[in-house]
Amino acid sequence: MKELISRIAAEHNADKNDLLRIISSRNPEYDEFLFETADRIRRSIYGTDVYIRGLIEISNYCKNNCLYCGIRCGNKNVERYRLDEDEILECCDEGYRLGFRTFVMQGGEDSFFTDEMICRIVSAVKKKYSDCAVTLSIGEKSYESYKAFYEAGADRYLLRHETASAEHYKKLHPQNMSFENRMKCLENLKSIGFQTGAGFMVGSPYQTDENLADDLLFISRFKPHMVGIGPFIPHQDTPFKDFPQGSLRDSLVMVALTRLLLPNALIPSTTALGTIDSNGRELGLKAGANVVMPNLSPVRFRKLYSLYDNKICTGEESAQCKVCLENRVRNAGYQIVCDKGDFRA
Repeated sequence: MKELISRIAAEHNADKNDLLRIISSRNPEYDEFLFETADRIRRSIYGTDVYIRGLIEISNYCKNNCLYCGIRCGNKNVERYRLDEDEILECCDEGYRLGFRTFVMQGGEDSFFTDEMICRIVSAVKKKYSDCAVTLSIGEKSYESYKAFYEAGADRYLLRHETASAEHYKKLHPQNMSFENRMKCLENLKSIGFQTGAGFMVGSPYQTDENLADDLLFISRFKPHMVGIGPFIPHQDTPFKDFPQGSLRDSLVMVALTRLLLPNALIPSTTALGTIDSNGRELGLKAGANVVMPNLSPVRFRKLYSLYDNKICTGEESAQCKVCLENRVRNAGYQIVCDKGDFRA
């Protein structure tokens, strides 16, 4: 098994059988070797640098009814909110003062935010903070919308594919959502010129090891600049409330294999990892991740952006959150870097 891991690390390529052998082995000795190998690769490219992104959750309104998501439109127990343009810019002001040089505007698919509004917000941030990157994560849009966001100054776009299996996709989403459209959106983003992020949940309902291998094969083919990977965590107000959460081990293995296949990728150590294990984000870094995304959203709204239950870091001020993460990253053997943190080709 160690020889197989070393070969994938050297070639940055694997077939489905190779990936399945590693995913299904669940052998602590091999897992540790995999994590060490992934960490060595990320250090060879990014050193011990960990890029910090300021997350701004702009709205928990969403037109979609994804079966796993706490802000699905069918959840009538959610107290809805959306930030206005001034509030979003105030979050950026505070983030810039704290040293953030990337702002990630994330939200449900909320039609209140027209293309014109998003472009106006992006342009305002880029005009005021020309040394910063703006990342959007606001769902599926038309090619024309994505193009307008890019021309307004947006640098990156995150759109998790969730699963590379059309059949599995149908089990996670309502009938009006299309696997083909999700993949088309990702292709459009990349063709326009965005630094593009894909990604998936680990341990989602009905997921198999084969599905996970297919996710890695898709990532290897598509070559996104960013890959977001985190465990599935159930939300009490969704149809999947009684399903078990994804495992820490499987999530870390997928992070590490992604680093082997895409050595230059920007890979967050997600809040979801920290939610299922108190040291989850540190372990994610040691498995090959190199990005963390503390929250810049107004504290009064953070608990309302509840994609899953028991999300951490919803009560801390932004400055507290940044200091806490800096200490955690340092104790894990890495260092926070306050710059745009672009993809290194």
